[in-house]
Amino acid sequence: MLLLFTSCSHQSKVFGEAVTERDSLPVLATYDVNTLISDSGLIRYRIEADEWLVYDRKNPSYWAFEKGVYLEKFDEDFVVDADIKADTAYYYDKDRLWELRGDVAIKNLKGERFNTELLFWDEKTQKVYSDKFIRIEQEDKIVTGEGFESNQQMTDYTIFKPGGVFYINEEMQADSTAVDSLTTDTLE
Repeated sequence: MLLLFTSCSHQSKVFGEAVTERDSLPVLATYDVNTLISDSGLIRYRIEADEWLVYDRKNPSYWAFEKGVYLEKFDEDFVVDADIKADTAYYYDKDRLWELRGDVAIKNLKGERFNTELLFWDEKTQKVYSDKFIRIEQEDKIVTGEGFESNQQMTDYTIFKPGGVFYINEEMQADSTAVDSLTTDTLE
């Protein structure tokens, strides 16, 4: 009987390999995030994310929202005046640069809807830009293009290689001057 117990106690346990590279682990992992961000005592933003990981030892260091992120911007009366949604987002804290990937959807202060698959927001230069396909839905037209650059409020922007769908009022006379004027003014 003693031999039987002795043989069972000498079984070796199997362990996984130790993590030796500290930079492969997040310093902070937060789940089901719903937080408010204030500025000068006023709530300005609300962030929702299923997962928020902070990698402080990576080069460069960054925050990861790999399961998506949703952000709302509030005005002084706590009314939502802009929102951003992305399938994946990274924030490079040292560079103050946001990288939004996947299905990126933004509504600006004017109610325009922006859709793209890749978007960068540089907080230092206060610019938003992309070199990918962009679709902007305005009140009276849909503008598309390959790449764009904008201010961070997304109200003053330039579209590279523009195109789109433009609605023409049926009451307009169908002469070539009116159509050329509409096209030129709209795309500039």
